[in-house]
Amino acid sequence: MIQTLKDNLRKEIKDAVLKCGYIQADDEFNIVLENSKDVNHGDYSTNVAMQLTKLARKNPRMIAEELLSHFNNENANVEKVEIAGPGFINFFMNKNAFTKSIKNIIELGQEYGKSNSGNGLKYNVEYVSANPTGDLHLGHARGAALGDSLCRILSKAGYDVTREYYVNDAGNQIHNLVISAYARYLQALGKDAEMPEDGYYGPDIISLGKMMAEQYQDQFVDKLDENYDLIRQISLDYELNKIKQDLNMFGVEFDLFTSEKAIYDKNLVKESIDLLQEKGYIYEEDGAVWFRSTDFGDDKNRVLRKSDGSYTYLTPDIANHIEKLNRGNDKLVDIWGADHHGYIARVKAAMQALGYEADKLEVDIIQMVRLIKDGEEFKMSKRTGKAVTIRDLVDEVGVDAVRYFFVMRSGETQMDFDLDLATKKSNENPVYYAQYAHARTCSILRQAEEKGFSPVLKDEYEFISHEKEYEVIKLMGEFPMVIADAAAKRKPHLICNYINDLATAFHSLYNAEKVINEENTEKTNEKLALIKALEVTIKNALELIGVDAPERM
Repeated sequence: MIQTLKDNLRKEIKDAVLKCGYIQADDEFNIVLENSKDVNHGDYSTNVAMQLTKLARKNPRMIAEELLSHFNNENANVEKVEIAGPGFINFFMNKNAFTKSIKNIIELGQEYGKSNSGNGLKYNVEYVSANPTGDLHLGHARGAALGDSLCRILSKAGYDVTREYYVNDAGNQIHNLVISAYARYLQALGKDAEMPEDGYYGPDIISLGKMMAEQYQDQFVDKLDENYDLIRQISLDYELNKIKQDLNMFGVEFDLFTSEKAIYDKNLVKESIDLLQEKGYIYEEDGAVWFRSTDFGDDKNRVLRKSDGSYTYLTPDIANHIEKLNRGNDKLVDIWGADHHGYIARVKAAMQALGYEADKLEVDIIQMVRLIKDGEEFKMSKRTGKAVTIRDLVDEVGVDAVRYFFVMRSGETQMDFDLDLATKKSNENPVYYAQYAHARTCSILRQAEEKGFSPVLKDEYEFISHEKEYEVIKLMGEFPMVIADAAAKRKPHLICNYINDLATAFHSLYNAEKVINEENTEKTNEKLALIKALEVTIKNALELIGVDAPERM
């Protein structure tokens, strides 16, 4: 509703510019429309007069006056227009144009906020993709929260989204997992067994060894070679299931778990190299196979197959990205850790070499997280004695706080996660502040229902007139546009910014205007409609970042 209102206002402004003869009908001319920060300056303002100064060769205030002489207030739902400062034009809208959105929001319910801004474009979003060799740590948790929130936002904005986890189940790290699990298995049986030098020493591997000992007894003793594939599969299944359980606990689900080994088994790796060779981007040197990635802007050429015949990490990654594009995806979005920044150019180079546009792949880098407790860095894990895991963090502050805190900052920035702040039950805590706003709307609605009042759905609301009410209504109306913007920019933190603004506006309204008036049923029911619309909007916004909307706190 608000988008339609603003679009219509822009149209009427442009029509006025056309009538003044400053532009032609087919000219591209962007009308900038700003939300006024001060109610005394109207609802919206434009600097269009300043934009036209060079074309018109006139003072911007004179241009503004001329524009307003051709401006149709009625068509634009404008009640009053003022010229301010050097030539800004401030628009005071007909208030009924805003209140109409209340009914719309309530009727749409969970659907409110949806749009078609994504035009059904197929987006493949790959995130987390931790090696199945241990627990998910803080970096994985941040990537999970941001990746899942991004997918929710993209879907709401009308994109066709596939959530994908790339399982690195090939390579030396998996061999190390197998021999580590085997050593722990022997130890669980009371056998003398040394852990490998490059092994995995976490408690999860100890648990894996015990499980194997209980289930398989001495079946594998002195028979590692002949049971290698089975132990490998047991170990992978165990670790991957544990990761899936952690992600499920965190409210994160995937549509696809793509196996690196399967990419090899399907011969996709060799096919990618063969295709690069056909196109002339492969050469051999010192027994190794090289990709001429510098032809596409990389800082140096890259080895695809080493002299010993083994492939580098890059090679299956190329095959994986090409396979994803061949599935018909319009855009690939990868969310990687900060240590992968230098990897972007070489993957994009391979895509270009194989005939794909580089911008088909977009990579969002997630920076490091530092835990702060009692004003100091907090490093030790209760669970492992090493890196803090996702479960450690959730145990400490809860899922909602973890997800909100990770999403409210851009992933591009390093982050200090304040454990003390995350558990505070006060307005200082941003997730508490947001959730309390929702709980407060629910409390008002419950109290009203107990007294026999209920929200009324109308096209025009006679008793909604307070400036704080209009502030809330305008903010609620912006919700679909905020989602579309967050999706287009891939910035989930914009949703948290919006939630905070909406909560602030509501808390301000709550302190300024009484909702339940037992002597005026009609007035109360109208104001309850605003509260109900607000409850719907806050809940839908919190859902986008995977945070619960409690009815009581």
